[in-house]
Amino acid sequence: MLEYTGERVIPEKMNPMNGMLLEHIARYYFAEPFVSGRVLDIACGSGYGSKMLAKARKKEISGLTAADISHDAIDYAIKNYYHPLLTYRQGDIMNPKLKDEIGTFDTIVSFETIEHVEDDITFMERITALLNPGGTLILSTPFGQGRGKPSKEPFHYHQLTVQEFKELFLSFETVEFYFQRGVMFEHPRKDRYYPIGIAVAKKET
Repeated sequence: MLEYTGERVIPEKMNPMNGMLLEHIARYYFAEPFVSGRVLDIACGSGYGSKMLAKARKKEISGLTAADISHDAIDYAIKNYYHPLLTYRQGDIMNPKLKDEIGTFDTIVSFETIEHVEDDITFMERITALLNPGGTLILSTPFGQGRGKPSKEPFHYHQLTVQEFKELFLSFETVEFYFQRGVMFEHPRKDRYYPIGIAVAKKET
């Protein structure tokens, strides 16, 4: 049974005005225009965002695989967020055999995932390997004190600095960075604090 822990987003178990819920929904709305082809939503959680993308982009995608490390999350998603273009499955992005199991994708979405992984460099290697040449990665994470430094969030290994986050995308052909405050996304301004960053990166062809 999937439980709301204060970290995992389960819309029907949360107040509709919950700030974390609204921010998370906003990230999926933000991602919609960039999603096409064969799509992967890694760490899909309860599955509501995967269904949002499948429904909104049904004419632009050939299929969407939604994967999560939690069997309970996948069971919940299958029961509550069906869409004919969606396939749910258990999967760990840090598994080196994942590519052999699920193939490669034209678009990969990964929201609030990398901070849950101790080795973010290997995480990026794994996720890049799943991306087809010329494919698009849309990835977000909260900012913090930096790699290897403690975070106030009990489920996070650490939270990267803005500079560390940007350095993760040096191997990509192009990358555009946005910063999120509430439900708003902006290009960074020096006079503002942004708790969350999101990158839209295109892999070399």
